[in-house]
Amino acid sequence: MTPQTLLETLDAEAPLAQRHLWLMDTLRWVRGDASDVIGAVARLRALVDALDADPALRQRWRAWWRVFHETVDITPLLADHGFAPRTAFLSEFGHRVRRKLLPGTPETTDLAELFNLLLPTPFDVQWIKALDSATLQRMQDVLLESYDSARWTAELMDALTYCVSQVSATGFASEVRVRMSPQAQRERAFHALPATLEALRQAVRQHGPRSAEAVQAAEELNRQLDACRHAAYTVYAHLEDHGVSVGIVFRLRQLRERIVRIKVLLDCLQSDKPGRATAALLADLVQVGLDSRSIRALIAASSHLTAAKVAERSAESGEHYITRNRAEYRDMLGKAAGGGAVLGFTTWIKFSLYGLTLSAFWAGFAAGLNYAASFVLIMLLHFTVATKQPAVTAPAMVAKLRDIKATGAVRRFVDEVANLFRSQVAAILGNIGLVIPVVLLISALLHFSTGTAMIDADKAEHTLHGLGILGPTLFFAAFTGVLLFASSIVAGWVENWFVLHKLDSAMAHNPRFTRVLGRERAGRWAGFMRRNISGLTANISLGFMLGLTPAFAQFFGLGLDVRHVTLSAGQITAAGFALGLDVLTEPAFWSAVAAVVLVGPINLTVSFYLAFQLALRSQNVSQVNRALIRAALWRRLRVAPMSFLVPPANPPEDDEPADPADAPRQPHG
Repeated sequence: MTPQTLLETLDAEAPLAQRHLWLMDTLRWVRGDASDVIGAVARLRALVDALDADPALRQRWRAWWRVFHETVDITPLLADHGFAPRTAFLSEFGHRVRRKLLPGTPETTDLAELFNLLLPTPFDVQWIKALDSATLQRMQDVLLESYDSARWTAELMDALTYCVSQVSATGFASEVRVRMSPQAQRERAFHALPATLEALRQAVRQHGPRSAEAVQAAEELNRQLDACRHAAYTVYAHLEDHGVSVGIVFRLRQLRERIVRIKVLLDCLQSDKPGRATAALLADLVQVGLDSRSIRALIAASSHLTAAKVAERSAESGEHYITRNRAEYRDMLGKAAGGGAVLGFTTWIKFSLYGLTLSAFWAGFAAGLNYAASFVLIMLLHFTVATKQPAVTAPAMVAKLRDIKATGAVRRFVDEVANLFRSQVAAILGNIGLVIPVVLLISALLHFSTGTAMIDADKAEHTLHGLGILGPTLFFAAFTGVLLFASSIVAGWVENWFVLHKLDSAMAHNPRFTRVLGRERAGRWAGFMRRNISGLTANISLGFMLGLTPAFAQFFGLGLDVRHVTLSAGQITAAGFALGLDVLTEPAFWSAVAAVVLVGPINLTVSFYLAFQLALRSQNVSQVNRALIRAALWRRLRVAPMSFLVPPANPPEDDEPADPADAPRQPHG
């Protein structure tokens, strides 16, 4: 299609939808195949040249432009495009989902909605930014020759008014205002913002947008906006100390972007190159429109601080699971053995529940309750379960990289990897080392007292075949690792929620609690919940995930199941006792044993990897530093492989190299 053919279809009297469809077709023709920026700019020049060469077409264009401008209002596009219609995370999430699923229509007077149809691709940002000054001036002379500059100034001022009012509203919102620092509250930056904008409006009205008075007023507005931005940033310090709210983070992000928009609008108002400034604004609007449609960007931007706080809280609890010397290693073996003993009884209860012949959901619920109660008991007895450690120990390790440029930071991280690996080995050995004899003991007692083992022979055969290495056991083990990681995330979110809403203080001082429990007991309960809310949530959520996930998967026909190394070892032991010594000659038994040997590492690896990636993102560790870490780990494996299995008698101090391979290498030359 040639520019002349395209312009000949221009009709100012066409219906609203047809006029807008013509503009969409024109921009699609300019865009081409969205691969050649220079070609797109050349096509736009050709369109302007064709319009300039034919007076009749120019007259038709003026009529079309007049109708277009009278039909749609540009001010909401300038002020609100790309911003959430309601400053709430869930509302914006639902809005973006609807925009993803529902098509837009060109039959609209909302220019912001139409804008997304006119310039919908990242390529539009590229060719708009590539427009040179000569092309911009020619577009202004030919396309906008009848456009009133005073009207453009009024539209910009209206857009500034809308944006400043939104910034003020966010600053005055109670959930933001009460979380500002005391100094920011005393300075009252948001209170002065409307008056500063009004001073600019008066200067523009009396002296013009580029007058010295208007420039001075704009500079004062910029300074006031910066003061508002710094006041709003003090809220982040409060969130760090008292819990993170995704909603508040979302509002602060919207405020920051509003301030950026105001500065761009001011540049358009007062730039000595209005064409260039307007093109930059247009490109920015296109990019903001693209970003405002991304659900992933919304979640990432609004939840980053929360993820960092979850990782930080996990790091605090994860320190307790890392052993660094032989005494701690022996202590970990003892705690893991205690956990294995409790899980032996958990295995017995699990098999006993089969006799109730419950429906799928209630069977899963009962199993989840059994697991959750066992995990909570293990926590309260200060025992440990091996597979629960990686999701909280990974953030603790990454915390060592917070100051990665400091001397010995990478070496300390490698030490933590070795410490963690040893801790996991100790935990697995302790868990399995005692779950097997406890299950054997319970089975023997049941056999001598009732004449039956923990399970019958048919159930034992089914258990062994279900846990075999040739089936989906290893995949189920990986899926269980995901659930282990998910439980740590749930725990971090709940603890953050608990702290954010000051529930420990409410429990200690609320009259309803103190009347029932008494002041001292309420204080003890508040302290207990504050110390243990994360652990309780992690254990309860993990227990019900392990129990209910197979039930829900069965309902949807997915066939998913869970494979936990300690529980699997207990089930194999019970099945082996039920079948007697002849089971040692059955391939199904050894296949299940081989599977359990792999289930543990898979549980740990998947859970640790997911938690480690989250922690790396929360600490913003670069790819270069990640490569440095990998190299240091390989050096340690080559030089001191036993450090990953045997704890040192005297661990090195932080300012001393752990071994020659970890010492910094001098650069050559």
